[in-house]
Parts: sequence; structure tokens; C-alpha cells
Amino acid sequence: MARSTSTFRCSECGWSTLKWAGRCGECQQWGTVVDVAEATGIVRAVQAVQLGEARTARSIVDVQTEDAAHRPSGIGEFDRVLGGGIVAGAAILLSGEPGVGKSTLLLEVAARVAGTGRRVLYVTAEESVAQVRLRAGRTGAVHDELYLAAETDLATILGQVDAVSPALLIVDSVQTVSSSLSDGLPGQPSQVREVASTLIRVAKERQLPVLLVGHVTKDGSIAGPRLLEHLVDVVCQFEGDRQTALRFVRALKNRFGPTDEVGCFEMTGEGIAEVPDPSGLFLSSGRSAVSGTCVTVALEGRRALPVEVQALVVSTKAPQPRRVVNGVDPSRVAMIIAVLERRAGLKTLGEHDVYVSTVGGVRLAEPGADLAIAVAIASAMRDRAVPHELAAFGEISLAGEVRPVTAAKQRGAEAKRLGYTMILDVEAGSVHAAVQRAMMAAADPRERELDAAF
Repeated sequence: MARSTSTFRCSECGWSTLKWAGRCGECQQWGTVVDVAEATGIVRAVQAVQLGEARTARSIVDVQTEDAAHRPSGIGEFDRVLGGGIVAGAAILLSGEPGVGKSTLLLEVAARVAGTGRRVLYVTAEESVAQVRLRAGRTGAVHDELYLAAETDLATILGQVDAVSPALLIVDSVQTVSSSLSDGLPGQPSQVREVASTLIRVAKERQLPVLLVGHVTKDGSIAGPRLLEHLVDVVCQFEGDRQTALRFVRALKNRFGPTDEVGCFEMTGEGIAEVPDPSGLFLSSGRSAVSGTCVTVALEGRRALPVEVQALVVSTKAPQPRRVVNGVDPSRVAMIIAVLERRAGLKTLGEHDVYVSTVGGVRLAEPGADLAIAVAIASAMRDRAVPHELAAFGEISLAGEVRPVTAAKQRGAEAKRLGYTMILDVEAGSVHAAVQRAMMAAADPRERELDAAF
């Protein structure tokens, strides 16, 4: 007979120990070590199961794909991220910071799907039905085919699915739902694993798409066991600063489409609105040319977006000049300043305070914005306004070279579409030549003659 010994095992990596620990000794995750009964001794062999005709393996050429087709949700930007729409039986996980608008977005998705005649069940485990109804009335997401239920028990949610028979199930959120078959409080790894696996099994068996809302930890990762991300079909990240109205939805994992698409939304007083063409969100509205500004073409997923970079250079007598940035990487700005001072002839730049920021609250993390930052700083240093028709993109090396960036043709085509006739890119060769071209374009004819003579 096999005997059982009390053992503690990590739900993430499987590391086991005879004594409970708050942190796994293998993967260093907190709160994942749980008490399990490990069977030791002789174990009987597993017997094969007789398979019916419906479960017998079939040739891949005989498998029909009509059931795996995308069905649009009614929100074009959300469908873009999902690969064209929601697939029947798909499990989609949407995570994001608190207050970023996850519930508002999914309530809008539920209303759009219900507007097509398909029944939607929205299960809220964090709010009451009245609170959701109040928000739906404010955002215009009220429809007869949209059903609401405030439940935190997994068995009750499954009963609601049987009673309503929806075509789409939304659970907000998976960390607040618990199952009586698993020990622990809601949100613990064992509970999240049990709830998620049960909902995904129901989704596959009934061809019912399920949208799950996931919480995030302090470092921005999805709360709960890593197994949650492996179980679902699509993992979407809802990003945005609560101080601004701009929101982005990115696909971190997608079994039905690409993972390099980005959906752009804007939070308004009437709810969340999609922005199909966000070209003008990251450009200043001023008509007169001002020194210290330059436009770059950033790449967000497969979408090229024009972003204006602003710089301000002020002389200082402090022993250590200030370097203040907003929306860009401070280490890259410090490197660009050093390259400009050493390679582009801006010798006195180390005696000035430098402020660099982006317009619209967008963050530029890619190196393709290096050249635009350099041109903006040089423009502010020499107090010459760059023409509105100029756009710059390219990576700057420590040797002062302008290196090529990904999707250069797409960036150039988007810049020309928006009216930027003068483009600074890898063809400039060096940052010194690029800055000189920008300053020559910024100067009037008399200044151009003096610069050429000099």
C-alpha cells in the first residue's frame, strides 16, 4: 500500500520541502509553497481508456477551421490586438494597473457584442450590479442582451452560465473568485489555478469565449501563478498613465494572431473611445516654429506614430548641471548629450541644464528616437527653430554614427503621408552632419551663407 507524507510543494516550479516556507527555494516566488499529500511507495500502472469515435485522433487535413474563425467584437482597436476578433472557445486575459480602465473597456466590449444579438454574461466579483449598471448608463453600454451577475463563488458562476447560456462570458476579476474545492483565500495561487482551469475547461467544452480580468503586482506583472498565463490563449496588457487620457492595449501572447499589434484608446467622460489614427495626439498644436522641438516617427507594434520631442537648454552655474527627462530614457539622454558634446561640436553643453520631454504623455523606449532628441537639444542650444516639415529617426552610437532602425521604410512613408518632406535618417551618416543639416534648414538665407562661409 502506498503511504502519504505531509509535504510542501511550490505551485510554480514543483520544488518540494518537508517544512513550510514563505518563499520558494528554487524559483524565489513568494506565497507559492502549499501543503500537499505526496504519495510514496508502489503506485499502480495507468490503464488505457477506450476512445469513442468522437475523441479519436484525426488527420490534420480533416480538421475543420470554421469554429476557430474570428468574430469582431465591434471595437476595431481591440480586434486589431486580438488578430481580427474573438475566437469561439478562446480564453483571453486582460491585465493592467488599478484604475486604468479595464472594466470600462470590457463593459464596452460586452455592449458591442450584445448589440449584434449575441447574449453576454458579465460577472462582477468586485462591484455590485448597481454600480456596474450606473457605469453602463454613463457610458451608453446598456443593452437587453447584456446580463449582469455579482458572484464570487465559482460554482455559482457556472450555474449562471447554465441559466443564461451566453455567447460571451466576462469575469471581473479572476483573483476575486474562489472555489470550494480548493483551500486558501481568493487570489492565492491554488485558488487562481483552480478557478482559471475550470473556466478554461468550460470555454473549450462549450465553445464559449471567456474574457478574464487579471490584477497586477507592484512590479507590473500579472498576479497569481505563472501557470495562469500558460493556460489562457491570449494575454493582453492594458497600459496608460492615469494622469493622461491615452491608453494602449498590447498582446503579450496570442495563439490566434500576431503579438506586435497595439490598440490605441482615449478615456473620455462618456467612457473609452478608440483612436484609429492617433497621429495628432503626440504633436503640439502651436503653429509658430519654436526652437528645441523635433518630430520623430516611433514604432508601436506595427503602427508608426509621429511623436514630438521637446528640449530646453538653460545656462547654469551649478557644479553639476541638471538633466530632467519625461517620457524618454534618462540614460539614453545622458549618452546623447555626451555624444553631442564630443562628436557634434556642442562644447559648452556640459555647462547647461537640459530638459527633455515628449508631447501627449507617450513614452519613447526605442533607440529610434535618438536622432530626434539630438536635433531637439541642438536646436534649443543654438536657439534655432527646426522647420515643421522636418522629421528625424535613427539610433546614435557612441562614435557619433547614425545607425539604421527597424521598419525604416514604414516610418518614412508615414512621415511623408503626414507632410514631412525633409527626413533625417541613416543617410545622414553622422550625428554631426544631421545636426548641421537641421540647423541649415532652420536658418534664414543670410545665416545659411554665413554658416557655409564659416
